[in-house]
Amino acid sequence: MLPESLAREIIASHQQRPRNVGPQPQAAHAERANPGCGDQVEVWAGQDGERLKLSFSGKGCAISQASASLMTVLLSGKTPQEAQVLAGQFRAMVLGEAAPAPELGDLAALSGVSRLLSRRRCALLAWDALEDALQQA
Repeated sequence: MLPESLAREIIASHQQRPRNVGPQPQAAHAERANPGCGDQVEVWAGQDGERLKLSFSGKGCAISQASASLMTVLLSGKTPQEAQVLAGQFRAMVLGEAAPAPELGDLAALSGVSRLLSRRRCALLAWDALEDALQQA
């Protein structure tokens, strides 16, 4: 488990300076929104051979935007199968079903969301969009 101050720093960094932002031509695309809070995320899932190339755009709270940014950093360069395993580990962590897996790296910063029922949806929004995009690919 990351110290709380480090977790806040990681979330703030990805919310203020998100990575892998913007559309990808010729990539599978999916959108998700959370009508309860207004968060919106679009995810593009392209492939370079067997490896994923992910990007996103969106607006919303620090949790939804940091989660999307961290997701693209962790999963870009992975195979779709590897991405599905990591997505399952992330989902289990956010839902409070498992401790943060070491493979999740900085995504462990979002482990505290498991205690905040209303924020779980924010953390999972981009991951749900990614699942939709991968089904199209």
